Amino acid sequence: MNTLLYIIKRIINSIPILFIVSLISFFLIRLSPVDPLAQMKLNPSISQETIDKETKRLALDKPVYIQYFFWAKNFIRGNMGYCTDNTKVSSKLKPRIINTLLLSISVIVVSWAISLVAGVLGAVCYNSLYDKILTIATSCGMAIPSFFFAILLLLFAQKTGWFPIGGLTSVNFSSMSLISKIADILWHLALPVCVLTTISLSSITRQIRANMLDVLNSEYVKFAQAKGLSKTRVIMKHALRNAVNPIITMLGFEFAGLLSGAALTEYVFQYPGLGKLLLEAVMISDINLIMAGLMIGTIMLIVGNLLADILLKFTDPRIGI
Repeated sequence: MNTLLYIIKRIINSIPILFIVSLISFFLIRLSPVDPLAQMKLNPSISQETIDKETKRLALDKPVYIQYFFWAKNFIRGNMGYCTDNTKVSSKLKPRIINTLLLSISVIVVSWAISLVAGVLGAVCYNSLYDKILTIATSCGMAIPSFFFAILLLLFAQKTGWFPIGGLTSVNFSSMSLISKIADILWHLALPVCVLTTISLSSITRQIRANMLDVLNSEYVKFAQAKGLSKTRVIMKHALRNAVNPIITMLGFEFAGLLSGAALTEYVFQYPGLGKLLLEAVMISDINLIMAGLMIGTIMLIVGNLLADILLKFTDPRIGI
């Protein structure tokens, strides 16, 4: 019951964040001299009737603060309007959200699986050759710009032909078997995941190593060792269990960082994700798509942090009391 109340409380606390983000985004966009329907008016395939509907939906003939309430009401109802190419915003966002979540979850699984092992070993083998190599490797990983690294891997893929240089699926994807489809998606995910994993891997590994070193030097761990418990039991049951809380807290920030930092990587690899879609929307001043994309991205960030908070609540029931 306490956990359910904690989750409800966290969800309620997220509502003001959504309101503030939407308010700032809307007024920054609407107070600019750009006509929200300029691109739609230039598109000959869009009828005047559609433009009139959008004008009415956005309340463009009313003051800007009234326009915000019209936009918010429509967004809550799921009415996000039309893009400049006369397609529904919701239909364009749905596959991109799925693709971005697929990329982000893949990066989190790979980076955290490697980081946990590497970080724990770094703490256990403190000041050894492995630990020194790990420190140098993680320092190099943190210093590499994701955009630069993505370009290098793109050039590598182009020269060798070992990996696809864009997209999420091959041309003949629809005719493949289920296993071949999964393998094809993983093949296309390899380079974007490699770029984002390398960037996030370094900071996570260093944090896990630092947390484990603190716990290993604590009195209760030394007492457990003095009782004659095996080294593996001490590390897994006592040290890692008590070092995991700050690491779980990082999970929410990591998810948020991936969503915000994946845009350039998606653009370099032409990966059909939410970040790439938003960059393209900004370039053509697609106001409806920009606002909807920003809000969906914010919701995804809040959900990521909420999941981290729930995990933290289960590992430490004292939280939220």
